[in-house]
Amino acid sequence: MRFSGKTVIVTGAASGIGKASATLFADEGAIVYAADIDREGGEALAANYSGEGEIRFQYCDVCDCESIKALMDRAAEETGGIDTVFNNAGAGGARPGIHEIEPDEWDRTMDLLLRSVAFGIRYAVPHMKDRPGSSFVNTSSVAGTGPGYSPSAYAVAKGAVLHLNKSAAADLAQFGIRVNAIQPGFINTNIFTSSLEIDEDHKAQANAMIRQMSSNAQPVKRAGEPRDIAEAAAFLASDAAGFITGEALLVDGGITIGPRHSWDPDEAGMFSALEQMEEAFKNQ
Repeated sequence: MRFSGKTVIVTGAASGIGKASATLFADEGAIVYAADIDREGGEALAANYSGEGEIRFQYCDVCDCESIKALMDRAAEETGGIDTVFNNAGAGGARPGIHEIEPDEWDRTMDLLLRSVAFGIRYAVPHMKDRPGSSFVNTSSVAGTGPGYSPSAYAVAKGAVLHLNKSAAADLAQFGIRVNAIQPGFINTNIFTSSLEIDEDHKAQANAMIRQMSSNAQPVKRAGEPRDIAEAAAFLASDAAGFITGEALLVDGGITIGPRHSWDPDEAGMFSALEQMEEAFKNQ
């Protein structure tokens, strides 16, 4: 019951990581404001929850700053303040490379993945000042570490979230507010298929294929699940992480520890190739 009596806001809460996180925070005693543009999914989450805490749905479009402000104001008005905000809402963003992307595609991606985090912080802070243990958790990505994990616009936005994370931690230290980020790896949610122009049945098949692929993509031989990220978010928001701020926690099954040959004995790397070359020359 780490969050008993606490007010927690989770954006993107109707599905995936957000849903798992809202449920976990509530199970540990929080009043959770589950925010999403998916009204049906969010209302169902709140109506069907029967754990220790409480989940209240709030419609929120995180690309609309007034909508973000209304979310924060409602939570503070009803409960007296805000203790934790998990700025989690997002999607895959624009898929074209930098040589093909259009300005409006770029702007939509930055609004959804970066500006939403900035103003999720901006409009929550007045309700969090000097509340003991208050903190933000922001969703970045392994894509923020470099290219190869996502389309370019998504990677740039998630990299910027990491820098925002540190800057916000410095700005808000004066108020006793901690700010940390999570960098998920390949987590089994609908983010990979949501932008595909295929019907729901085929999306289900695609998600199953992605699950299988992701379980083979990193040293930890299983697919990442929303609960994995929820557990990390709860830790960073809890008193157990009270001496941590401005940091980013990789929760990626080890995919970023090094190239595949560094952890997969069946994958020959440069040194193995050199050894094979050496043996071949010796035998000539």
